[in-house]
Amino acid sequence: MKGAGGIVNAPKPLAELQAVFAAYEAALMANDVDTLDRLFWRSEHTLRYGVGENLYGFDAIAAFRLARPGGSPQRLLTRTVITTFGDDFGTANTEFLREGSAKVGRQSQTWVRFAEGWRIVAAHVSLMAETS
Repeated sequence: MKGAGGIVNAPKPLAELQAVFAAYEAALMANDVDTLDRLFWRSEHTLRYGVGENLYGFDAIAAFRLARPGGSPQRLLTRTVITTFGDDFGTANTEFLREGSAKVGRQSQTWVRFAEGWRIVAAHVSLMAETS
């Protein structure tokens, strides 16, 4: 299938984005701040909406990670959908359960391949409410 950005889920970029997403998840669970920082685009245009914070720009995201005691709560991914559009753009969306909680969490990431590799340019994390 071909989209506006090129072939949707071409095998090579899809495998690359799946691998970098797995590296991100491993770094998140290990609180590997250096790897997490490396995987975000170092730009004032990068944003991350978290469960309890809205962060604008790489510097704000990096400062949040450094100040977060113990890192991210441990979680189990329950469903992940990764889609690439052409060779240099993709999205990663996942549902998760936090350890000790029955609430369903959701994470969305927009990835772009730059000269230095795949980087997150926008991210959103939320927990589902009882009703909408």
